[in-house]
Amino acid sequence: MEREGRNGPGTVVIYSNRGREALHERAVHLDLGHRLARLQGLDFGGEYDPDTRYPGGLYFVPTGTVIGRRNAGRLGMRSAADLFGGVVPRPFMATKAITHGLLRSGAQAPPGWSPGFVRRVADAVLRGFTAFNRKEAGEAGRRLLAEGPLRIKPVLATGGRGQRLVADPAELERQLAALDETELSRFGLVLEEHLEQVSTYSVGQVQVGDLLATYCGTQRLTRDNRGEEVYGGSDLLVVAGDFAELLALELDDPLRLAVQQARIYDAAALRSFAGFFASRRNYDIARGLDSRGRTRSGVLEQSWRIGGASSAEIAALEAFRAGARSVRTSSLELFGEDKVAPAGACVLFRGEDPELGYLTKCVVTTDNGNP
Repeated sequence: MEREGRNGPGTVVIYSNRGREALHERAVHLDLGHRLARLQGLDFGGEYDPDTRYPGGLYFVPTGTVIGRRNAGRLGMRSAADLFGGVVPRPFMATKAITHGLLRSGAQAPPGWSPGFVRRVADAVLRGFTAFNRKEAGEAGRRLLAEGPLRIKPVLATGGRGQRLVADPAELERQLAALDETELSRFGLVLEEHLEQVSTYSVGQVQVGDLLATYCGTQRLTRDNRGEEVYGGSDLLVVAGDFAELLALELDDPLRLAVQQARIYDAAALRSFAGFFASRRNYDIARGLDSRGRTRSGVLEQSWRIGGASSAEIAALEAFRAGARSVRTSSLELFGEDKVAPAGACVLFRGEDPELGYLTKCVVTTDNGNP
């Protein structure tokens, strides 16, 4: 179903397609859905109800990457203009499994695996492998361990959770033995070189209606209520325009390289995966020292769905709608009742989450104007 222009009839709806979601995520998605509706001059309809007849066309905010062009088309998601997020043909394409190549030609891989994508991103990622069975994961891990420690990264985990540092073959075998073989064969497992003194960058692009924003910045880590180190938010520099507009700014060398690597990864995805489209494309890039003390930088993974930085992305779009051409904006995730939002922040959620404990999620715009 096609919507009319920005000020014509239409409704923004939240499409919950990730199964059970945490309380804080639902609250944030509803808040951002309201904002996306205002940006486009559309109504906000809350959670999508397939039995409801909505006025005008629908603009979807899926909570996860939408899997399958047929499924997307049935709902009315036929291009990036129809949603805030992305559509991929196959489940594994929505995960970090695509970032690395297989152990060898002929190794186990799901239908739709793209060797062409792996070749195109080779200079933009870290050293690593993706495996779809335990035997090949073990062989890939031993090959990486010959150069130094590695990280085992379950591809369905988010926010840095579930990763394991492995320094010897015995620990590798213990970690692999605990994996679910069915999940492994469907989604894969990433084994990647471990870096020390890591900085993590966020680079991406979002388009909503007539607004296009491209950004770069850094991620912050924090301790959650269990003491585990997790994603704590992003500090972004956002420009109105494309990657060329962003790269025209004065960026330091590490950040400029991160933008260039993300741009390579982004272009490779659009070229390699037939049927893929997305209006929100975010990439995490790590920079640090390998086991020999060499500086390494590479894309870790993609996010083609609403994510942790989306509150900052949408705040930037709101500033652009008001006439700004660049903006600095930050998303924050603060754990514990004693942690309060900074002055001037817009609070999206504050309260007790049944899964994570007391949590505050907010966004703050620190500066905006022209580059």
